[in-house]
Amino acid sequence: MTETDGPSGPSVFVYGMFRQMISDLPTRLRAHIERSGLFTRPGVALLAVSGGPDSVALLGLMAGLAGDLGLTLAVGHVDHGISPDSADVAESVMAQGVRHGIPGHLVTLNLGPDASETTARRERYRALRGIQSKIGAAYLVTAHHADDQVETVLYRVLRGSAPAGLAGILPLGPDGLVRPLLPFRRAEVRASLGSRPAFEDPANANVRHDRSWLRVELLPLLRERFGDVETRLLGLQRYAAQERSAWAGVLRSLPGLDFRAEGGATSVACAFVQTCDKLLSVALLRALAREAGVVVGPNRAARLAGFVAGGKSGSRMELGQGALAELAFGRLRIVKLAPGIYPAARWGDGDAGRAEWDGWEIAWRREAAGESTRRGFSAWVLVSSGEVRAPERGDRILPLGGVGHRPVRRVLMEAQVSRLDRAGYPVIVRDGRLLWLPGVCRSSVDVPVRGAEALRVDVRAR
Repeated sequence: MTETDGPSGPSVFVYGMFRQMISDLPTRLRAHIERSGLFTRPGVALLAVSGGPDSVALLGLMAGLAGDLGLTLAVGHVDHGISPDSADVAESVMAQGVRHGIPGHLVTLNLGPDASETTARRERYRALRGIQSKIGAAYLVTAHHADDQVETVLYRVLRGSAPAGLAGILPLGPDGLVRPLLPFRRAEVRASLGSRPAFEDPANANVRHDRSWLRVELLPLLRERFGDVETRLLGLQRYAAQERSAWAGVLRSLPGLDFRAEGGATSVACAFVQTCDKLLSVALLRALAREAGVVVGPNRAARLAGFVAGGKSGSRMELGQGALAELAFGRLRIVKLAPGIYPAARWGDGDAGRAEWDGWEIAWRREAAGESTRRGFSAWVLVSSGEVRAPERGDRILPLGGVGHRPVRRVLMEAQVSRLDRAGYPVIVRDGRLLWLPGVCRSSVDVPVRGAEALRVDVRAR
């Protein structure tokens, strides 16, 4: 890996060309972030810093804006174990975090020099998500910019992507993924580096990797033949993004479709899909899958339309990418399954607090108890701590105001909780006693008298 030039030598021309843009870049970046609503609430933002010029520039820019945006920053770096110089890069990244007063988190892998581009990317994101979970970061922030967008769109054109795929890289992704630099070109992002050290990964110039070949060989040829192809490809991306947004709007604007997005899943009324012609139903189902974070091609969407037309309630269809479609209670539901149910999480410690469990947030505070009811996502319990966990075999609940214990599985089914959701539905327990299925059934256990000192517990899907 080679360190990039500082503000002398080859970078003088670039610095001079973009000096006005450099001084204005933080202002324009902040305006873009606020206009686009990229960070909707205060919290910890984990910056993915590879040590390359783009991510180091991201670190400097976000360090200057974090206070105004209500963010607390952390640096995440993944040493893939591919390059012999990777340990030096990791040390440099951690040191830059220290200079900004930002804590650093390092994960070291041992992928070896023959690791593919796809393997490195998959393991990098897995490691970064692990850091994000460990430190409780609301956001994972990457340094993708407009030139990355160009390469992505061109790559997808050559791979024969459907139109929605040409929307390219989105500014917001699942689980707090944010890409704030997408509107800005590589040159102006890198020109903002100043004297900060950054390293170019030799893999970025290795044409055995598809993206590197596009950047190093194909794009220069296209530019020579057709002129400013980058601007044209970015225009294609914008048109495709508008088309994609339009279909998302169609989902929400057709009353008979009854689109819902709940708990990381999306669903529509089967009857409406069954009355559409084939092309329209395929387009709607592909849009529905995208809203659940799943990419479904035209052929698979056509099979999904057939599944809706002929399937029975309780039937399921695998969609790939860890996703399933399910027919239940007259609705088609698409969900991208989590890798696994989280271990139990504690709640109730102290007078107030919050915890997260498998896509759910549990918050509590001490106050006088209100009137307890069977349903709802808020409940009062006696002052003490407990756990939230997944349902277990043999779980039974004594419903508030009811007679006799009932199987949790049956209670969830009667509440029309999809089979896909039942395995990961939150169960609030204390000392082995089941207190509550939020939104479904409060038990008769540990119910405080109205007005007595109690803990109010609020549960919501994130």
